Amino acid sequence: MPTIIELLDALPGDDDVQPESSSNVLRELQQRLASKPMPTGSLRRLCSLSGLHARIGLAYFAYWMRSWFQTKDRREQQLVETHLRAAIKMLETMGYLRGAVAKTGQAIASMPEMVPDQFVEVLSALHFQAPPMHYSLIREQLVNELGDDPENVFAEFETEAIAAASLGQVHRARLKTGEQVAVKIQYPGIARTIRADMRNLAAIFAPIRLTKDWTSFKAQFEEFRTLLEHETDYEREAANLRAARALFGEDDHIVVPRVHERYSTKRLLVMDYIDGKTADQLLDSKPTQAQLDHYGELTSRACLRMFYNRQLYTDPHPGNFLYLEDGSIGFIDFGAVRPVSDEEWGYIYRQGLAKHGTHEDVLAVVQESAEFTDDELETHSELVDLMVEGFHYYLEPHVYDGLFDFGDPEYIRRGVDWLRRVSKHRRMKQKAINIFFHKQIFQGNAFGLRMGGRVNVKRLVDEEIKVTGWEF
Repeated sequence: MPTIIELLDALPGDDDVQPESSSNVLRELQQRLASKPMPTGSLRRLCSLSGLHARIGLAYFAYWMRSWFQTKDRREQQLVETHLRAAIKMLETMGYLRGAVAKTGQAIASMPEMVPDQFVEVLSALHFQAPPMHYSLIREQLVNELGDDPENVFAEFETEAIAAASLGQVHRARLKTGEQVAVKIQYPGIARTIRADMRNLAAIFAPIRLTKDWTSFKAQFEEFRTLLEHETDYEREAANLRAARALFGEDDHIVVPRVHERYSTKRLLVMDYIDGKTADQLLDSKPTQAQLDHYGELTSRACLRMFYNRQLYTDPHPGNFLYLEDGSIGFIDFGAVRPVSDEEWGYIYRQGLAKHGTHEDVLAVVQESAEFTDDELETHSELVDLMVEGFHYYLEPHVYDGLFDFGDPEYIRRGVDWLRRVSKHRRMKQKAINIFFHKQIFQGNAFGLRMGGRVNVKRLVDEEIKVTGWEF
């Protein structure tokens, strides 16, 4: 019979990935995934996710078993290593599946204080440094969209991707007229993968049909599905780019690339190349606090300018901004833009009024937001109080008089604690647009925590309201 030690030694990977070797593992992972075609069928994608779930479960089971026989310090070290191994397994599967699954990984990477630090650090690669497809796999897509070989269309074309994310990757090129451009090409079959993932999710959520929240949840699910499908339409993104570009002048120091429509299609987007640092490159350069504050203000202004022009920017993460030598920022990705209808704008306007109103005014917008009936205001009084608390939490940076420190983790921690308390009530009814508010706010706050900037949001809001003529 094997001994306990022998059984423990047989458990998976105690030394396969160490923290100091993780960067090498990530490089090897990218090379390995580059030549693997992406699966598009529902069953294959579901099987890959099930396998990931099993591997992660086994890794934490192994940690739990070993922890019985180890010191406290060794347990803590081993937990960090287990988190790292699990995060790398997730990156491998999500980088392979891409699409909506990789979008989920991006969301996890935007949850500091909610998930282990190792998950945030490793899965952050999905924002801008996801494993790209090898050029041999992407070339046919380029030829189909351009109608010719890229080498014939462009004066120069770099076959190695300079960036990759959940839905596509970017190559640098030079037009025959001399302009440097970024060529964003969609992964082959990515729209089919999103439909497959949505079918799998719909099957998972089927039991909710039996609950009273189904109608509201279905509307939210459809909103999410529609936005994902819109992100695969590069003609729509090109229109978003043109609309956003018109919003910013030279004095704003917010640079939106110009679309080269002659070369752009539904699956190919050619735009001006912006030469700037990524978020990681900026932080590695050891910027001063004043620089971080400056870039934080520009990023906040960019999102607020779009918001007050009825365009909700739902994806504020490090991969969508570049930092230029002259102090400007490049605002480069507009796939996840959610237009706001007249009815929704009225709802937002009432929220703005409540910010300056009484407790009864706040209670009224909370009732509208969570779709409470009058009776439910009393029967769900604890949840109603939590929703009021959340309203004030979300608006805290907007009413703070001075520089609000997004680099202070305490603000994120309070938001995480609030989410945990709200989730215990298991109520899913809410206005569909709220899911994009939550995504924008928490993802934006996580972005702010990573960059460490301080921003006078109250002043920016007042300025942007005046610019757009949206007075309360």
